[in-house]
Amino acid sequence: MSRPWILTSPASRGIGFALTRHLLLNTRAPVVATARRDLDSVRSSLLESCEKNGAGKEDLSGMDKRLQVSQLDVTDESSISECAAKCKSMFPSKTHHLHLAYLIPGILHPEKSPSQIDADNALSTFRVNTLGPMLLAKHFMPFLPRKATPAPAEDEMKGLPNIAAMALMSARVGSVSDNARGGWYSYRSSKAAVNQLVKSFDIYVRNTAGDKAMVLGLHPGTVKTGLSKEFWDSIGEKGLLEPDQAAEHLYSVVLEKGKDGEGRGRCWDWKNTEVPP
Repeated sequence: MSRPWILTSPASRGIGFALTRHLLLNTRAPVVATARRDLDSVRSSLLESCEKNGAGKEDLSGMDKRLQVSQLDVTDESSISECAAKCKSMFPSKTHHLHLAYLIPGILHPEKSPSQIDADNALSTFRVNTLGPMLLAKHFMPFLPRKATPAPAEDEMKGLPNIAAMALMSARVGSVSDNARGGWYSYRSSKAAVNQLVKSFDIYVRNTAGDKAMVLGLHPGTVKTGLSKEFWDSIGEKGLLEPDQAAEHLYSVVLEKGKDGEGRGRCWDWKNTEVPP
């Protein structure tokens, strides 16, 4: 048997923080959460948040043992490599495999007209939104199961998809065919590139893992985080999701698509509706 583990990157705030807490509360597998800094503070905040959300003393003790917060900056490949090396020592491939990964870095520099495009901001957008998940996948994809990887024990699969899944954060505005408003040139382009990564990585994973692993993209909706703060008033409360809501939806989508791999290589929104390419 191969024992599953989970990765969320980054996990220090917003959707990543909420997802990590949700995974700690609803699964039994070890969880590696990443942050650029303040690792002890992030770890304490996650465990405190689990306690506030109903975790008892015995549960918290187990979560304390399962949770590993590791330093990682998606704009620094050496830090990604170092984190992957630590995971390799903690989870040897002979006995473990990465069963669920959320690769979700993201920043937004909105541009309403081409005159607002700034080269440095655009480059930063692509470094985080596109190169970030690309490099995370480069270093962590080898941890996904292979065709010959034995199945996990049933009791360790609580709350996990049947098929190992690597989920990349996309966005509806990354859809070319759905683009009716224009604008947000850097952000749209960076997310359109993520959709291409999802398809290409899934083809690779299908070759190495067969039906034991898949890659998919996710659109979280408009979530009440720092990334979208500038647009809260224009969207209104009814159109906004809290990070907890978004995390629960994205978790449910991956569980659903991970039943049989039917949605692999494509992008899905928080309502489990496909986002067209």
